Amino acid sequence: MTRRLSRVQTIALGFLLIIAAGTILLLLPAASRNGESVGFLNALFTATSSTCVTGLVTVDTYTNWTLFGQIVILLLIQVGGLGFISIGVFFAIFLKRRIGLKERNLIQESVNTLQIGGTVRLVRKIVCYSIVIEGTGALLLMIRFIPEFGWAKGIWYGIFHSVSAFCNAGFDLMGQFEPYGSLTRYYDDMLVNVVIM
Repeated sequence: MTRRLSRVQTIALGFLLIIAAGTILLLLPAASRNGESVGFLNALFTATSSTCVTGLVTVDTYTNWTLFGQIVILLLIQVGGLGFISIGVFFAIFLKRRIGLKERNLIQESVNTLQIGGTVRLVRKIVCYSIVIEGTGALLLMIRFIPEFGWAKGIWYGIFHSVSAFCNAGFDLMGQFEPYGSLTRYYDDMLVNVVIM
């Protein structure tokens, strides 16, 4: 006899699978600056912290992770911040797939709304507003970061820090100046501080 998972169990299992996938990707030597695996516990902790947007790290994000590793962390932050159900539904809408009652029940549980009606429209608004706010934050941060780091790195830093700030993740890439230094070098920079807030 098979037992169906409840909505809460489905969401928890989804997060567990996302953390497991993130851990596997962060274990790859391509994710580590020294070309060697960072070890299971460091990868698991980072994947969990990224997905649960806690901002806790066991290794400095810049000094230990390659661009590939940083992209994995950023994607985990985004999925954790918006919720994988919301992102999945948004892609289903984009691909013009029908959202059934089962999916609407999951949406209702994941976005913590009392009504099942209008949940798809709510998810669309959540994702669209998030993209606009994160994009605006990234552009504003690029004003500071492009002159300091050059075009490619400045654009990447703007995007990474905007998404991290919007999702309240607390991850940063400023370890190149001082490991675990966070954004302390910008303590008196009004633009960076207002955007991050």
